[in-house]
Amino acid sequence: MALTREQMAARAAQELEDGQYVNLGIGLPTLVPNYLPEGVHVTLQSENGILGVGPYPYEGDEDADLINAGKETVTLLPGASFFDSAMSFGMIRGGHIDAAILGAMQVSAGGDLANWMIPGKMVKGMGGAMDLVHGAKRVVVVMEHVAKDGTHKIVQECTLPYTGRGVVDRIITDLAVVDVTEDGLVLRELAPGVTVDEVVAATGAPLHVPAEPAAMAP
Repeated sequence: MALTREQMAARAAQELEDGQYVNLGIGLPTLVPNYLPEGVHVTLQSENGILGVGPYPYEGDEDADLINAGKETVTLLPGASFFDSAMSFGMIRGGHIDAAILGAMQVSAGGDLANWMIPGKMVKGMGGAMDLVHGAKRVVVVMEHVAKDGTHKIVQECTLPYTGRGVVDRIITDLAVVDVTEDGLVLRELAPGVTVDEVVAATGAPLHVPAEPAAMAP
């Protein structure tokens, strides 16, 4: 059985370590803080200029002046700070972000990422992903293993516009955990009830399979 979005977020939360500075992409990655392991505290950065982003506000408590890079209303944690986007991107480009957890449309066998546009569809802007994938010390992608139409999202070569080349370290999907290595894609974990054959069939690139992939623990 494939993992739910919440279970995928919970598995992605296990990638974070106490004290890290973390940037989360829009969509599924924003669920990750809800599932941080006990004793793990991270500082969330938003590339529009916030350090110390808190959880989403309850309905009726929204402040239209407090938004993240995805134009969603957010809250602040004690000690949060504001700064202009130039300083925010200086923080990213300077290598001060420990981890970025992002969504994706495609990831290639070489760790290339395509996640900012589909040609022909309206895009409000490229956002900060191009800087994040090169500036963050570790890039984790969390996404469904295949697209809604059944096409592969893990591919040999991306066909959509690149966000970055050779930037992804780990892919967490509803079916598996896959690492990008110098030797290619390696299957590390299987979702409960999912077989190796099912993951291989759902992956559009060669997949190295250890003798005993671990079980995902969302």
